Amino acid sequence: MANIKDIAAKAGVSIATVSRALRQPNLVKEKTAQRIEAAIRDLDYKPNMLAASLRRQKADAVIIAVPDIANPFTAAFVQGVENVARDSGTKVLLAITEGREDLLDSHYEMVAGKQADGMILLDLQLPGVLRDRPADAAPLPIVLACEYQDGSNQPRVRVNDLEAAADAAMHIAQLGHTRIACISGPANQRMSRDRQRGFRLGLRRFGLDLPEPMVAGGDYSLLSGVEGARCLLDRGEPFTALLCENDEMALGAIHAIAARGLRVPQDISVIGIDDFRFSEFSNPALTTVALPTTLIGEQAMRLMLDFGLDADGACREVILPHQLVVRESTARPTEG
Repeated sequence: MANIKDIAAKAGVSIATVSRALRQPNLVKEKTAQRIEAAIRDLDYKPNMLAASLRRQKADAVIIAVPDIANPFTAAFVQGVENVARDSGTKVLLAITEGREDLLDSHYEMVAGKQADGMILLDLQLPGVLRDRPADAAPLPIVLACEYQDGSNQPRVRVNDLEAAADAAMHIAQLGHTRIACISGPANQRMSRDRQRGFRLGLRRFGLDLPEPMVAGGDYSLLSGVEGARCLLDRGEPFTALLCENDEMALGAIHAIAARGLRVPQDISVIGIDDFRFSEFSNPALTTVALPTTLIGEQAMRLMLDFGLDADGACREVILPHQLVVRESTARPTEG
């Protein structure tokens, strides 16, 4: 099987030049690149897409920027991206930003330097190049997933978080609950703000409200669900239902409620949003609003692959459906 050394010999260049041409073709003279491409083709160098990559000045790689990899939502999303990327011969590079803007900016520099063709962003932060960018500016090779900017023409894929949360709240209201509490996500995240608005919208449709004292802040983690539920219980304001902005916090809340000697759903009904793989197997099984997390990743990758076809056009937005899934953690409030 041919290797880079064989390509260098056939093209009459150094191994370093071949390596540079494969990684950063913009740094190689056009005639030299053509000789290397011809050598790759003649020697049937594997994978064959390297020759096409050299010709198109593309890296055939995308970066997925995520705040962490501990969240089941992130894992399912990344799997979706990989499903489509694998079929297209595109490499996926995972960047963990820890929610830090400086790390996100440093990863985007790989795109600017042609070491990757674009970035799929599943993060509450946005890279510096998108801040204060004119609405009519040509979109950058960045696909936004779940988080989005009003007025931006960046391609994006998301669910309607407002209506998903409203459906969760309406389910609780339809069961007859009137004393309702909530554990929210980070206030600086668009998704969290939309879900909080959705909870309030759904309750208003039944003439109910969500007083601020009945809201505890969280960060979408299991532990913040535990702490949020403890905080609400310690406030001494009785409630019979708990709305959680994601399933991890809902499962943490169920743990905290049980630790206080209370039962779910007999004493407090609990509902989440996501429907990640463990929600069905919790005790009790979690009622939730299911989001097509893997499909979100697949659609984000398809938008990235299509980017070059309509990069100068208007934003393409894909909004995917959600579905209420009723299980054992919600029930009508107990009499008295």
